[in-house]
Amino acid sequence: MKPDGGFATVLCPFQNRNNMVRFNQSSDKIIRMLTLAGELVVFNLLLVLLYAVYVHYSGTYPPSYKRLMLLMSVIYGLVNLQSGMVLHHRFVTAEQIFNRIIATLFPFILISLLVLWAMRWPLFTWSFMVPFYLAVIIAVFLWRWLARQMVKRTRASGRNQRRAVFVGPPEQVFHLIEQMANSPIDGYHFMGYFNDKEVEKVSKLGPWLGKCEEATAYLEKHPEMCVEELYCTLSSKYDELVHDILAYTENHLIRFFSIPTNFNYTRRSMSMEILAGIPVFSLHNEPLTFVGNRWLKRAFDISLSLGVIVFIFPIVLLVFGPLIKLSSPGPIFFRQKRSGLNGKEFYCLKFRSMRVNADCDKLQATRHDPRKTRVGEFMRRTNIDELPQFINVLLGDMSVVGPRPHMLEHTKIYSDLIGNYMLRHFVKPGITGYAQVTGFRGETRELWQMQERVRRDIYYVEHWSFAFDLWIIFRTIVNIGEPKAY
Repeated sequence: MKPDGGFATVLCPFQNRNNMVRFNQSSDKIIRMLTLAGELVVFNLLLVLLYAVYVHYSGTYPPSYKRLMLLMSVIYGLVNLQSGMVLHHRFVTAEQIFNRIIATLFPFILISLLVLWAMRWPLFTWSFMVPFYLAVIIAVFLWRWLARQMVKRTRASGRNQRRAVFVGPPEQVFHLIEQMANSPIDGYHFMGYFNDKEVEKVSKLGPWLGKCEEATAYLEKHPEMCVEELYCTLSSKYDELVHDILAYTENHLIRFFSIPTNFNYTRRSMSMEILAGIPVFSLHNEPLTFVGNRWLKRAFDISLSLGVIVFIFPIVLLVFGPLIKLSSPGPIFFRQKRSGLNGKEFYCLKFRSMRVNADCDKLQATRHDPRKTRVGEFMRRTNIDELPQFINVLLGDMSVVGPRPHMLEHTKIYSDLIGNYMLRHFVKPGITGYAQVTGFRGETRELWQMQERVRRDIYYVEHWSFAFDLWIIFRTIVNIGEPKAY
């Protein structure tokens, strides 16, 4: 039923809506400043710990350490002020917080290393600086995670909440409504909705306040609602009405949000660009199209592949090279053309785990494949056969994490059978991938198995983050020796 206009139970706790807006904006600013202040305390505690460790092991005291602490704190604070924080946002995940931390600390590390090098500081050694920076990343993440829990608890108690109304058909964005209305920790309080008719299943939006064309008149008549945000799903055929509502919100300091209603055919994550002043939504959100993300991923690939090639690869080659030669006639390394970034072909390297055969470019390995040698069986189960692919990573043909590269024959076959198969080639192929660590590794006997693998590859393409890569690497290490590794 339409309410009679009484809002005695939800009266604004301030004298007017403008005070509430200022309160929420000030609260967000206070959250950011307190978080940064806490980080500086944590950061300086780590600097003190580094100082104590250096004195303990060297028996000497580094000069001008207090001035150095002050300088490092200033650099850290300025970099944070420039990059900002996201933990006070209404919808934010731990992954997004971690990504923002990496984006902040990367320039800080570069600048601070240059400063320490210029000062000829005695602690400027890998043995001290690498553990220190790793400790900073972990400590800052834990601090921001703790701050986020405090923000959630504050909003769950009813403070720092945004009061909102909804205008337009709500059915097509019901999943968004549930997300916003069901969780008090996200900090939204819906005062009601305007639609051409009352809708039963969206009762969590509050009471039905009237038809869409009555929205501005109703809000004008009820200033005690203290509305701060208005969400609109009206289509372009209501252009004149939308302009009237937009004009009202701008003149009354209400934030206006237009929600596209074309989600009836997709639930994928989409990205938006502005072309000639018109918002254009991309169906495939690819974080690695951003230069900063590509640089971060490439820097990690180069660092890890160099470490593996220099410290691990020679030892493995000395041990398994002779065993491979003794197991069967043929080369130590196996080279095979596979599909890479944007479908470009490249030679993928592996330790040879099978006898030389004519079907190597057509048939997948099976559990009891007679082509495998005994040493090859062990290498495949422990992932040792994939080790030479770090050379591919260093050359830029592959990444440490990404969709596994397929044989050319399989790319041709499955691109015809699976409609969105080629989307997995929007990123570089990887030594390990999301599909492999979530149960879709090894032989694909049935089409649905490859379809599921492709679905997970596309999920990785659209949801890449540095934290996601680290999680996949961790899961890969945990899964070494699993039965499907054949």
